Amino acid sequence: MKHLIHAYVAVALLSIFYPVTIKAQTFDKLKMDSLFDRLASKNKSMGNVTISRNGRILYSKAIGYSYITQGVKRPANTQTRYRIGSISKMFTATMILQLVEEGRLKLSTNLERFFPTLPNAKLITVSNLLNHRSGIHNFTSDADYLTYLDKPKTRQELFDIIARNAVDFQPDQRASYSNANYILLSWIIEDVTGESFAKALEQKICKRIDLKNTYVGNGVDTLNGESYSYRYVNGWEPETVTDMSIPGGAGAIISTSSDLCVFIESLFNGKLIADSNLLKMRTMVDGFGMGMFSYPFMNKRAFGHTGGIDGFSSMVVYFPEDSLAAAYCANGQAYSMNDVMIGALSIYYNRPYLLPEFRTLYVKPEDLDKYIGLYTCVQLPMKISITKDSVTLIAQASGQPSFRLEAFETDKFRYDLAGVRMEFIPERKEMILKQGGGVFLFTREK
Repeated sequence: MKHLIHAYVAVALLSIFYPVTIKAQTFDKLKMDSLFDRLASKNKSMGNVTISRNGRILYSKAIGYSYITQGVKRPANTQTRYRIGSISKMFTATMILQLVEEGRLKLSTNLERFFPTLPNAKLITVSNLLNHRSGIHNFTSDADYLTYLDKPKTRQELFDIIARNAVDFQPDQRASYSNANYILLSWIIEDVTGESFAKALEQKICKRIDLKNTYVGNGVDTLNGESYSYRYVNGWEPETVTDMSIPGGAGAIISTSSDLCVFIESLFNGKLIADSNLLKMRTMVDGFGMGMFSYPFMNKRAFGHTGGIDGFSSMVVYFPEDSLAAAYCANGQAYSMNDVMIGALSIYYNRPYLLPEFRTLYVKPEDLDKYIGLYTCVQLPMKISITKDSVTLIAQASGQPSFRLEAFETDKFRYDLAGVRMEFIPERKEMILKQGGGVFLFTREK
């Protein structure tokens, strides 16, 4: 799901820089507890977090609930299992590179071998799929995707959806994120191994490094420790449940934060693929690696991936120079995952960090009228509609879902999940939007 200006302004995850090298030996555990306790008490997040170094868990904590229904709330624990969305792509890329090492596949193999009727199949390679340079359209961005995401699809039905779109660009011309790339890769894994994607994941990764809580999901099995996901409105409300026949190798894996730490540590320690192939994964071309991204933090650089599906949000990163892994899996997020990880890593590295206060300000419904209207900006090709309900303002950017704003100071509102701040100047019919370091002036139309 997109939020506000994410399609127009790239936000660098963990983009905080400091000029000195820090080698943290200990950290303020009480402050780390305070961060996650505050996220829970203010209904900003639910999930579990793990930080490990050299394979040893240094911090692990669960907050919130895994299941909420009719007044029944089941507390989450460190073994609660979450849908990890696009972090699945890092697992898929690893298995593809394993097949390359086994001599059963080449990165230069054209898709014509597997999908001869796919547009540009003769030109697109396995390598193009891995680093999002195929040009294959990202069908999950289409409006009609919302009409069937909760319904099961056969492989042929899903292939037909992918194949009906013309390519967005020619192979290797540029990079553009597409879930279709990794769904196709998961089918290639099935065709080469003769096993289902779920079975291949179990055999090639989970059994090899003893991941007991990681597997391809199906329906939500709460008796097996799996979590539902939620969005916060006036309370935690259940989210849509995507049928896991659709995301496949692009987003169908379930895991825990501790398993994710074990996985990424094993990946960087040569337990899953050769160093030469790890180098391919972590080499960025136009911002994309092979199933991996690079994230700056302080003067360091981490590698990993984020994930989002339904109301689930997740992130796993690894700092090679410190042998440090950190992962967070959430099933309810009303505060930016990026900001959660910045907070946790700042505390771990003993950097100055003020805990978020999440102050709110009550505004009478009738006093919200002065903000209502349609706002335009000469800097961005979009409009933002501001309306209200009985409690607060509702914002909606062109072509994107609406979201509720929270007042925190006079004329100032926020949407923490996307790191959005809106400062209204009613007498001038203006609104200043702040997000990801960008500042944009909007003017209300007459």
